Amino acid sequence: MSHNNRYSRAQAALLFSGLVCMLSIPAVAKQGDLKQELKISSVSQSADIKNNQIIFNGPVTIVQGTININADELRAFTPENSTSKRLIATGKPATFSQELDDGKIGTASANEITYDLATTTLTLSGNAKLNQAGSQVTGNRIKYNITAQELIAESTGKGQDRVITIIQPDNFQNESAPKQKLPEIPVNKQIKP
Repeated sequence: MSHNNRYSRAQAALLFSGLVCMLSIPAVAKQGDLKQELKISSVSQSADIKNNQIIFNGPVTIVQGTININADELRAFTPENSTSKRLIATGKPATFSQELDDGKIGTASANEITYDLATTTLTLSGNAKLNQAGSQVTGNRIKYNITAQELIAESTGKGQDRVITIIQPDNFQNESAPKQKLPEIPVNKQIKP
């Protein structure tokens, strides 16, 4: 195997591990958050009972455990012929943050953040960004199924618009951590007769 081929494989393995770490934000999120009460604070609200919809005018703050969503407006509704409940937060941008089990904060922002409570799917639309520990995924639309742990990031496909992933070196290895010393291997000594 050539040196370049080994180097390329090492880079690919490093990139894959970084992506797995980066994209597992909700997998290590505080487990009890979704079992906490959901508190919505807004300037005003209006309800359309006939259409199962409440509109909160902002600024709007949503708190559930360590989850925080900030938006200019929030619509909470049940789509027709469905048991699914949805929250749609809009803003310039609307923001999402959650404390992870390791104490770090994962954040997201977009023009629109949709959370489908039945499918546990978070969809970021328009200038979507997902951040953890300085690493980031950006695109026009990012969709994450929390239960299935599946992420899809998309661009508009127009012009220079692309999905961009930036992975910080700290996510690969912590250089400030003490170097581990390898155990010494005993040398066989020959005993002379």
